[in-house]
Amino acid sequence: MEAAACYRHPSHETYVSCVRCERPICTDCMTVASVGHQCPGCVKEGRQSVRRARTVFGGAVTSAVTPVVTYALIALNVVAYVMEVVRPEVVERFGMLGAVLTGPDGALYYYEGVSAPGFELTGVAGGEWYRLLTGAFLHLEPDQSFGVMHLVFNMLALWNLGRMVEGRLGRSRFLGLYLLSAVGGSVLVYALAPETLTVGASGAVFGLAAAFWVISRRLNHDMGPVNRFLAGLLLWMVVSALFTSWQGHLGGLLTGALVTAGLAYAPPRLRTGPVQALGGVLLLGLLALVVVARTAALTG
Repeated sequence: MEAAACYRHPSHETYVSCVRCERPICTDCMTVASVGHQCPGCVKEGRQSVRRARTVFGGAVTSAVTPVVTYALIALNVVAYVMEVVRPEVVERFGMLGAVLTGPDGALYYYEGVSAPGFELTGVAGGEWYRLLTGAFLHLEPDQSFGVMHLVFNMLALWNLGRMVEGRLGRSRFLGLYLLSAVGGSVLVYALAPETLTVGASGAVFGLAAAFWVISRRLNHDMGPVNRFLAGLLLWMVVSALFTSWQGHLGGLLTGALVTAGLAYAPPRLRTGPVQALGGVLLLGLLALVVVARTAALTG
């Protein structure tokens, strides 16, 4: 039998051919198959034709255990806190604020629907929509001294809940859930308390708590401990209404529950990345409509 030249390395002689395409391949190009050897091209083609296993929420089954997105979000919150400490004006510039007036002296005044000469409408109603998201990464309120404790409590909750939820949903879906929950919390603050400056990741954390409950129920876990956990969280929301924004907590909780229920209970044919992304965009559009309607009511 005469030796043939490898189709990828013509200078290499070989007596072996790919079992799929039958092209000659040298030892550098061989990949052991169940029967014989395959060339790199056929191996790549075979991998592309194999459907990747998916979880019941649509995410790809993976052996990766590092909650990269959770750690990245914690890092962003910590960096933002350092910026607040160094430059306290960051809070008033990027905190969640619906509608107040900035006076000629730079101070903030209550907005009653009419702007006076020399006063400027500040907040989401003034076109600063970015506050709906940026406020969820800040924790130091101007009139409070427990900003570091606010940050620590929220980051501990994010670390515990994030690892569990991210592992079930996958990184991209987890990030979408977190951001939508943060925005959902801010939107309810804007709708019910537009004159209140609020900061903190609590809305997003409550969204993760709701997601954890929905995921546990969908996977038929023992709901006793989960129900007790959620009951404690709801009790905390009621108690914390004395000194924090219960609207942000409730908005994040409802948004997180809605997003995760859509991921968990949608028909199998709809658990694809593009369809789920479209669902997230539609929910974001609905939240935007609420903001537009509230802005119209505030500004007349």
